Amino acid sequence: MKNGSPLRLVVAALAALAVAAPTSSRAQGVPDGEVIFGQAAPFSGPSRELGRQMKVGIDVAFAGANEAGGVAGRQVRLVALDDGYEPSRTAGAMKELLEKRKAFAIVGNVGTPTTAVALPIALDKGVVFFGAFTGTRLLRNDPPDRYVFNYRASYAEETAAVVKYLVEVKRFRPNQIAVFAQQDAFGDAGFEGVARMMRRYRFDPSRILRVGYARNSADVDDAVKRIRAQHDLKAVVMVATYRPAARFITKVKDANLPLLFTNVSFVGSNELAEELIPLGAKYADGVIVTQVVPLPTSSASAILRYKQLLSKHAPSERADFVSLEGYISATLLLEGLKRAGKNLTTETLVDALESIRGLDLGIGVPLSFGPSEHQASHKVWGTILDGAGNYRTLDLE
Repeated sequence: MKNGSPLRLVVAALAALAVAAPTSSRAQGVPDGEVIFGQAAPFSGPSRELGRQMKVGIDVAFAGANEAGGVAGRQVRLVALDDGYEPSRTAGAMKELLEKRKAFAIVGNVGTPTTAVALPIALDKGVVFFGAFTGTRLLRNDPPDRYVFNYRASYAEETAAVVKYLVEVKRFRPNQIAVFAQQDAFGDAGFEGVARMMRRYRFDPSRILRVGYARNSADVDDAVKRIRAQHDLKAVVMVATYRPAARFITKVKDANLPLLFTNVSFVGSNELAEELIPLGAKYADGVIVTQVVPLPTSSASAILRYKQLLSKHAPSERADFVSLEGYISATLLLEGLKRAGKNLTTETLVDALESIRGLDLGIGVPLSFGPSEHQASHKVWGTILDGAGNYRTLDLE
């Protein structure tokens, strides 16, 4: 036959289809037995407790599902790798999870600057990027990226809520509020909410005093110096992790400045308290932290289930805001897996997640996704720390 014969053309076409056809388990479906999820998070360095607590929450949710027989006949397992909260290490962790460890999807990654590296890799591989412990705008496009799902409110929503509280409840003027933020995309994300509210109050955001510190450091001396130079301040909105936040609060209070301090949920609330309490009650008392989950000491249905699983599968751990967020995110993911059923692919999982409407897990707010909504909750809870290291609810309205 000649090179251009019909038979040769048919064979060539079939070969091309075979090459083009998806061959990954994510596209074809996950076999019975086990489904693996990957997590890149800090398990070393000054932010390691944030990664560890997220992993604890996901692990106990998965353990609860597995002891009940798994999901659609499959056991669920988390493989977690350490990126140290350093973007330079995130790419390697993500590639190992997806290429060597064969993770079906990514869940519970930690951090904004690291997400900026992880997200393009996940999207390039066509895998679901679910429930990251960050409120960055990167994960909240409009319309949403098909494979990106968030449980939590954004940092901008958290800081907007607390600025509204400071201005409308505490009656502080906008020019009496400063910002202490990590000098990267995390800090920028939190500052965005402050700026948005300031514009609402007809205050130019460029006039906000913004001070900060470098990621994975606790060098706050310059920030404290600049705060001390301002004599009309009443409050500082912090977008910081627990160690530099504690150092900043301590040094400002040692300078006898009567300021009110707030922080976003990413701080690691229990870790912040543990940094402050040994120094004396005055350092912790009155510090406000916005949250994206209820108090882990409450008696809400979801919290009781979480604490039951924590006691059984991680008995050395105490209830914590971060691990509770990991637990809720994982529980939401498990609901999507259940709805996807036996025919589990990335596409069936996305469709299943988008079918979740008004899901009541017992946290006080219903959770919903949809084709145009990939953030399940927009709720921001207020909490305030006392001198004994305990958090209680603070009404932000």
